[in-house]
Amino acid sequence: MWKTILRRVLIMIPEVIVLSVLIFLLAKMMPGDPFSGMITPQTSAAQMHRLKLEAGLYDPWYVQYWHWVVRLFHGDLGMSYQFHTPVAHLIKSRAMNTLWLSLLTVILSYALAIPLGLIAGRYEDSKKDKAIQIYNYISYAIPAFVVYLLGLWFFGYILGWFPTSGSVSLGADGFWAVFFSRIAHMILPAILMALLSTTGVVQYLRSEIIDAKRQDYVKTARAKGVREKKVFSKHIFRNSLLPIAAFAGYSITGLLGGSIFIETVFSYPGMGLLFVNSITNRDYAVITVLVLLFGVLNLIGTLLSDIILSIVDPRIRIE
Repeated sequence: MWKTILRRVLIMIPEVIVLSVLIFLLAKMMPGDPFSGMITPQTSAAQMHRLKLEAGLYDPWYVQYWHWVVRLFHGDLGMSYQFHTPVAHLIKSRAMNTLWLSLLTVILSYALAIPLGLIAGRYEDSKKDKAIQIYNYISYAIPAFVVYLLGLWFFGYILGWFPTSGSVSLGADGFWAVFFSRIAHMILPAILMALLSTTGVVQYLRSEIIDAKRQDYVKTARAKGVREKKVFSKHIFRNSLLPIAAFAGYSITGLLGGSIFIETVFSYPGMGLLFVNSITNRDYAVITVLVLLFGVLNLIGTLLSDIILSIVDPRIRIE
């Protein structure tokens, strides 16, 4: 198992290198430069030329890429020209907000998706199954930003049940006050994201249960007179749920890079909102690091999913 994990990690190295080259070249192709947002009526052409010269923007792209990679390995992610602070400190301050939001979303997603998938699979083609299928179709068809805006308007502004922006209330003082304030700011975005992210898990679990019901070991258990409730819980449910556990690793890392819409709508200070603001202000140092981070997180999520599946499923042995 450990040899396979090591081999998978080694395979990720060239993938990360190719990803970093593509991200760097795409960033270079964007209009303007990192200093475009610093231009004022008092800025002279000589000052701009000096800044670009000091930043190495006149060097060939491969030289600039090499310098960028070397700085990355030394922990120097560059300087944000928008916030006038190191990119590493900026991402560190936003990453925890996105991480907690993603964890809460995954918990709520599985808490909703697993019961729905079990009901849909166990009562195939029933009214319950058809109602769940309709919910899946609607949640899949409606654009995410529409749901987020409607949720923010109704539950935030009309009913006033949840905060509409930020991650902590200004008046929160003390550990528990800050803790519950963070939960209050996260709960509505997490619920809305969970409602839209259950579709895949529900459909997959439903299909697994329907397929398991037709397996020979289930037919044998029924032929031996085993109660239907025990057949479902011991044979069908257990074997159908194991692959779902593998989605957990990918779900968490996927949400870390996929919370752009929700953080923008709710003005939630996470990496998604930072990414949008960086694009708007052409903060290339932040953009390149965030896109690279999102890509690496997706690769790590795939690796974690394989590892989790090999651990929870005894039929799989990684050697």
